[in-house]
Amino acid sequence: KKKKQKKKKNPPPPPPPPRGGRGPGGEALHMKTITITDPTQIEEIIRKCPYCIVGITDLEGNPYAIPMNFAYQDGVIYLHSGPEGSKVEMVTKHPQVCITFCEGHELVYMHQQVACSYSMKSRSVICRGKVHFVEDMEEKRRVLDILMKQYTENECKYAEPAVRNVKIWEVKVEKMSCRSFGLRPSEL
Repeated sequence: KKKKQKKKKNPPPPPPPPRGGRGPGGEALHMKTITITDPTQIEEIIRKCPYCIVGITDLEGNPYAIPMNFAYQDGVIYLHSGPEGSKVEMVTKHPQVCITFCEGHELVYMHQQVACSYSMKSRSVICRGKVHFVEDMEEKRRVLDILMKQYTENECKYAEPAVRNVKIWEVKVEKMSCRSFGLRPSEL
């Protein structure tokens, strides 16, 4: 007599990923964003950035964003460029700018299989103000020292033609906001 072999049952399929922004235990899957108001923390974020993104308005009234080297001191952002060119023309016509600093980019998630639970953990500072060009030669040298200290501890010297031909942008911060993104509820 032949023994009847039992058919092997396939294991049940895994449960579908959670829907509606909830994890398997019903917990929320979205990351949190918090506002940072502590000036020391805000300055720390700015100092960690190797460059900033400067949002300006072009000659036709369209947005234009460019990365630039910078320095920050006492509520003022300093930038520099060549003495002429499209950026200088744009800012001369539209001096209001928006400057963004962003640091600490790390991909994080609450649930590996739920796309909407992913976020980029980072901190950003957004500053708004008006560009004023520094023309005084001694003031230019002082600002160049501040700019160079952002990137090196070496003492720098500046030739007269170089100082004369650099355009120094001074932006007194009129409005500043700072946020931390991509925080898990346990990190609050």
